[in-house]
Amino acid sequence: MVLQSLKNCLWLSCVLRTPKACFWSTASGGLIIQSVSNDVYQNLAVEDWIHDHMDLEKQHVLFLWRNSPAVVIGRHQNPWQECNLRLLRQKNIKLARRRSGGGTVYHDLGNINLTFFTTRKKYERMENLKLIVKALKALRPQLDVHVTDRYDILLDRQYKISGTAAKLGRTSAYHHCTLLCNADKFVLSSVLKSPYKGLKSNATPSVPALVKNLFEEDPSLTSEILLDAIAKEYAVQHQMDHHITLINPADETLFPGISNKTKELQTWEWVYGKTPKFSISTCLNMAYKDSVLDVKVNMDVKHGRIEVCNIDLPEQWLPPGLSSELVKGLTGSKFCPNETTTLVTTLLRVCPQDDELHSRWNLLCENMISLM
Repeated sequence: MVLQSLKNCLWLSCVLRTPKACFWSTASGGLIIQSVSNDVYQNLAVEDWIHDHMDLEKQHVLFLWRNSPAVVIGRHQNPWQECNLRLLRQKNIKLARRRSGGGTVYHDLGNINLTFFTTRKKYERMENLKLIVKALKALRPQLDVHVTDRYDILLDRQYKISGTAAKLGRTSAYHHCTLLCNADKFVLSSVLKSPYKGLKSNATPSVPALVKNLFEEDPSLTSEILLDAIAKEYAVQHQMDHHITLINPADETLFPGISNKTKELQTWEWVYGKTPKFSISTCLNMAYKDSVLDVKVNMDVKHGRIEVCNIDLPEQWLPPGLSSELVKGLTGSKFCPNETTTLVTTLLRVCPQDDELHSRWNLLCENMISLM
């Protein structure tokens, strides 16, 4: 850990000593860059910045990056459908929404990310994936790796080691993919398993797959070795120098305006609010004393906010006025446990001073929060 921190410091100082004015202009034809940051939002912001600002007619770019633990969903996906949000919060794992399509992936430092930038006319993700396979074969000829028609890379004909997504702009494009080196598969499988029931959505669903780390096949295949091999193969195919330039995604002199891009990617409005409209129709089995009460809940959620809410429970169990106040408060609010917790705390003040009612009210609210 200390050695890794020292490496990051050395990389950062190297970048800060590099003359900024000539950084992009001196590399003719192509450029290989690697982020010194492990922050998912900063690295996704670099993708946005290059796509929006670089003249890809003059330069093609390979961007290499790794993230601390994070779940990254596609542009048109539903986080409640794709992952276990409660577990993410417990483990302090970040959730990010990227600007490309595709499915949900788990990132940690054992997962390599590669982004290939070109003009839209020269965009060719199959060739990029073949490049990665060629680099792997150059390292270990015995590896059984190949690219599928779905643009995945499989190991031993069954294990997925790489998934693909892309963004096609008017003139620019990028294709990014992952490469499983030595990721925590237990965490990966845990966080990418949604516990939410009764959710209906037209959002793009992920396709589950068996996965395997390259490290499991050959422990000598470290992230550093793999990154270097892919960079070398990229340089050979594009007839350029094999030189990796280290960049700091927080450097405004190198990437003017990037801090705003990074901040936007962290907002609730982007991560959750961009979720396509969905509905929830479920039954809460609430255990109370010696009985179980079935409470039907129906909600429509648009832009991450509750548009319609119905809670069907017996009048004798909770006064209609209380449940209607809860429905009224939830309607228009964020589909979010923190906001709902604040709401029910406020509504508790209008609840009659009755211990039995308070217990029932708290039970209902806890179950509603658990849906989020």
